[in-house]
Amino acid sequence: MSEPLLQAVDLQCERDERILFRDLSFSILPGTITRVEGPNGSGKTTLLRMLAGLNDAWSGELLWCGQPRSGRREEFLRNTLYLGHRPGIKPLLTPVENLRALTAGRRPVPEAVLRQALEGTGLAGFQNVPCRNLSAGQQRRVALARLLIADEPLWLLDEIFTAIDADGVGAIEHLLGQRAAEGGAVVVTTHHDLRMPGMQRITLGGGLSDEC
Repeated sequence: MSEPLLQAVDLQCERDERILFRDLSFSILPGTITRVEGPNGSGKTTLLRMLAGLNDAWSGELLWCGQPRSGRREEFLRNTLYLGHRPGIKPLLTPVENLRALTAGRRPVPEAVLRQALEGTGLAGFQNVPCRNLSAGQQRRVALARLLIADEPLWLLDEIFTAIDADGVGAIEHLLGQRAAEGGAVVVTTHHDLRMPGMQRITLGGGLSDEC
């Protein structure tokens, strides 16, 4: 069996004097898709932000490739892609400029590749339009274009299907499946009825289970 990319041991998180979850343990292996599920307010986004290193209000242990993540933070961040519930784009910038900013500090990406990624999410002809003039779905597609050029082994995706039409949903599902087939790992929260072969589920208040 492959070594887990990310391993959680006895995680506990409290917010507003309420325990969101406790004694939560799971492993994220290469080549897997894992869905975090639970009712609204159960801490799905909080957990994803914890895994991404954006929330320190928790106890327990997180391991990256078998070692405490705290001692390998830079390596972890270089190898992890996080897309939050909001698109995280700047309205005054164009899609090309936003995508360039989203990839800054990772690796050089040629301009032609950026434009091709935007075309791949249905934004052909809109690459140079300020994002404030785009619809909510188009703005979301700007952020999703990041996935088409991403090479990080771990993807953490929060409500990835928000404001996406049926064709876009199918394309994202295909992309997630392809990423797992290539050996990457995906952790996703979504209200969409996501069904992927072999998908694991982290149910807050429960544990990790496999889906046939």
